[in-house]
Amino acid sequence: MIIRQALATDFAAIWPIFKQIAAAGDTYAYDRDISAQEAQHIWMQLPVKTFVAAEGEPENGKILGTYYIKTNQAGPGAHVCNCGYMVADTARGRGLATAMCEHSQKVAIQLGYQAMQFNFVASTNVGAIRLWEKLGFEIVGHLPEAFEHPAEGFVNALVMYKWLADRDSA
Repeated sequence: MIIRQALATDFAAIWPIFKQIAAAGDTYAYDRDISAQEAQHIWMQLPVKTFVAAEGEPENGKILGTYYIKTNQAGPGAHVCNCGYMVADTARGRGLATAMCEHSQKVAIQLGYQAMQFNFVASTNVGAIRLWEKLGFEIVGHLPEAFEHPAEGFVNALVMYKWLADRDSA
Protein backbone atom coordinates (compact mmCIF):
# COMPACT_ATOMS: atom_id res chain seq x y z
CA MET A 1 0.00 0.00 0.00
CA ILE A 2 1.18 3.48 -0.79
CA ILE A 3 -0.15 6.82 0.39
CA ARG A 4 0.15 9.61 -2.14
CA GLN A 5 -1.38 12.99 -2.79
CA ALA A 6 -4.67 12.67 -4.60
CA LEU A 7 -5.02 13.71 -8.20
CA ALA A 8 -8.19 15.38 -9.47
CA THR A 9 -8.89 12.21 -11.46
CA ASP A 10 -8.83 10.13 -8.27
CA PHE A 11 -12.21 11.46 -7.20
CA ALA A 12 -13.96 8.92 -9.44
CA ALA A 13 -12.53 6.19 -7.17
CA ILE A 14 -12.98 8.21 -3.94
CA TRP A 15 -16.66 8.93 -4.62
CA PRO A 16 -17.98 5.36 -4.03
CA ILE A 17 -16.15 5.26 -0.67
CA PHE A 18 -17.42 8.71 0.28
CA LYS A 19 -20.97 7.98 -0.88
CA GLN A 20 -21.21 4.74 1.11
CA ILE A 21 -19.90 6.34 4.30
CA ALA A 22 -22.06 9.45 3.98
CA ALA A 23 -25.17 7.38 3.17
CA ALA A 24 -24.67 5.25 6.29
CA GLY A 25 -24.91 8.42 8.37
CA ASP A 26 -23.19 6.92 11.39
CA THR A 27 -19.75 8.59 11.38
CA TYR A 28 -19.75 11.84 9.38
CA ALA A 29 -22.05 14.84 9.61
CA TYR A 30 -22.62 15.00 5.86
CA ASP A 31 -26.03 14.89 4.22
CA ARG A 32 -26.80 11.23 3.66
CA ASP A 33 -27.77 12.01 0.08
CA ILE A 34 -24.85 14.36 -0.67
CA SER A 35 -24.17 14.85 -4.36
CA ALA A 36 -20.90 13.87 -6.00
CA GLN A 37 -20.33 17.54 -6.84
CA GLU A 38 -20.74 18.62 -3.19
CA ALA A 39 -18.55 15.76 -1.99
CA GLN A 40 -15.86 16.59 -4.51
CA HIS A 41 -15.83 20.19 -3.32
CA ILE A 42 -15.64 19.21 0.38
CA TRP A 43 -13.03 16.48 -0.02
CA MET A 44 -10.88 17.68 -2.91
CA GLN A 45 -11.15 21.47 -3.14
CA LEU A 46 -11.54 22.86 0.39
CA PRO A 47 -8.64 21.03 2.07
CA VAL A 48 -5.02 22.10 1.87
CA LYS A 49 -4.24 18.60 0.58
CA THR A 50 -6.04 15.32 -0.02
CA PHE A 51 -4.35 11.92 -0.07
CA VAL A 52 -5.27 8.42 -1.14
CA ALA A 53 -4.13 5.04 0.13
CA ALA A 54 -3.77 2.77 -2.86
CA GLU A 55 -2.81 -0.82 -3.50
CA GLY A 56 -0.66 -1.63 -6.50
CA GLU A 57 0.86 0.83 -8.95
CA PRO A 58 1.52 4.29 -7.45
CA GLU A 59 -0.49 6.19 -10.07
CA ASN A 60 -3.03 3.53 -11.06
CA GLY A 61 -3.47 1.40 -7.94
CA LYS A 62 -6.83 0.57 -6.46
CA ILE A 63 -7.84 3.30 -4.01
CA LEU A 64 -8.76 1.79 -0.65
CA GLY A 65 -8.86 4.90 1.52
CA THR A 66 -8.48 8.65 1.54
CA TYR A 67 -7.89 11.54 3.87
CA TYR A 68 -7.76 15.32 3.76
CA ILE A 69 -5.83 17.86 5.81
CA LYS A 70 -6.93 21.45 6.27
CA THR A 71 -6.49 24.34 8.66
CA ASN A 72 -8.95 24.01 11.52
CA GLN A 73 -9.37 27.74 12.22
CA ALA A 74 -7.99 30.92 10.71
CA GLY A 75 -5.71 33.49 12.31
CA PRO A 76 -4.65 32.63 15.87
CA GLY A 77 -5.91 29.06 15.40
CA ALA A 78 -4.12 28.41 12.11
CA HIS A 79 -1.42 26.30 13.78
CA VAL A 80 -4.01 23.53 14.32
CA CYS A 81 -5.09 21.30 11.45
CA ASN A 82 -8.08 19.07 10.99
CA CYS A 83 -8.20 15.79 9.09
CA GLY A 84 -10.91 13.42 7.91
CA TYR A 85 -10.33 9.79 6.97
CA MET A 86 -12.38 7.28 4.97
CA VAL A 87 -11.63 3.62 4.29
CA ALA A 88 -13.47 1.45 1.77
CA ASP A 89 -15.72 -1.10 3.44
CA THR A 90 -13.82 -3.92 1.72
CA ALA A 91 -10.47 -2.68 3.11
CA ARG A 92 -11.37 -2.25 6.78
CA GLY A 93 -9.28 -4.06 9.36
CA ARG A 94 -6.09 -3.83 7.30
CA GLY A 95 -4.48 -0.92 9.16
CA LEU A 96 -5.30 1.76 6.58
CA ALA A 97 -6.75 4.23 9.09
CA THR A 98 -3.67 3.84 11.28
CA ALA A 99 -1.33 4.32 8.32
CA MET A 100 -3.24 7.35 7.05
CA CYS A 101 -3.40 8.98 10.49
CA GLU A 102 0.31 8.45 11.05
CA HIS A 103 1.01 9.80 7.54
CA SER A 104 -1.23 12.82 8.14
CA GLN A 105 0.65 13.73 11.31
CA LYS A 106 3.95 13.78 9.40
CA VAL A 107 2.36 15.86 6.62
CA ALA A 108 0.89 18.23 9.22
CA ILE A 109 4.32 18.87 10.71
CA GLN A 110 5.81 19.37 7.22
CA LEU A 111 3.08 21.92 6.49
CA GLY A 112 3.90 23.80 9.70
CA TYR A 113 0.98 22.74 11.86
CA GLN A 114 1.66 22.23 15.55
CA ALA A 115 -1.47 20.33 16.53
CA MET A 116 -4.28 18.22 15.06
CA GLN A 117 -7.91 18.33 16.11
CA PHE A 118 -10.87 16.15 15.21
CA ASN A 119 -13.91 18.37 15.73
CA PHE A 120 -16.84 16.00 15.62
CA VAL A 121 -16.22 12.32 16.37
CA ALA A 122 -19.49 10.47 16.99
CA SER A 123 -19.30 8.82 20.42
CA THR A 124 -20.73 5.66 18.84
CA ASN A 125 -17.69 5.40 16.53
CA VAL A 126 -15.82 3.38 19.16
CA GLY A 127 -13.32 1.88 16.70
CA ALA A 128 -12.14 5.31 15.59
CA ILE A 129 -12.04 6.64 19.15
CA ARG A 130 -9.97 3.67 20.28
CA LEU A 131 -7.59 4.14 17.35
CA TRP A 132 -7.22 7.90 17.82
CA GLU A 133 -6.50 7.40 21.52
CA LYS A 134 -3.94 4.69 20.69
CA LEU A 135 -2.26 7.21 18.37
CA GLY A 136 -2.04 9.80 21.15
CA PHE A 137 -5.20 11.87 20.74
CA GLU A 138 -7.11 12.93 23.83
CA ILE A 139 -10.80 13.60 24.23
CA VAL A 140 -10.88 17.27 25.18
CA GLY A 141 -14.56 17.98 24.76
CA HIS A 142 -18.03 16.45 24.67
CA LEU A 143 -20.83 18.00 22.65
CA PRO A 144 -24.00 16.59 24.23
CA GLU A 145 -26.40 14.97 21.76
CA ALA A 146 -24.80 16.86 18.86
CA PHE A 147 -24.77 13.93 16.41
CA GLU A 148 -27.96 12.27 15.20
CA HIS A 149 -27.05 8.63 14.67
CA PRO A 150 -29.47 6.72 12.39
CA ALA A 151 -29.92 3.87 14.89
CA GLU A 152 -28.89 5.31 18.27
CA GLY A 153 -30.62 8.67 18.02
CA PHE A 154 -28.91 11.73 19.47
CA VAL A 155 -25.44 10.86 20.75
CA ASN A 156 -22.51 12.93 21.91
CA ALA A 157 -19.86 14.19 19.53
CA LEU A 158 -16.31 14.32 20.81
CA VAL A 159 -13.52 16.79 20.18
CA MET A 160 -10.16 15.01 20.07
CA TYR A 161 -6.79 16.74 20.06
CA LYS A 162 -3.08 16.02 19.80
CA TRP A 163 -0.14 18.39 20.07
CA LEU A 164 2.31 17.42 17.30
CA ALA A 165 5.16 19.87 17.65
CA ASP A 166 8.08 19.63 19.99
CA ARG A 167 7.09 21.88 22.91
CA ASP A 168 10.61 23.33 23.06
CA SER A 169 10.38 24.56 19.46
CA ALA A 170 6.79 25.78 19.54
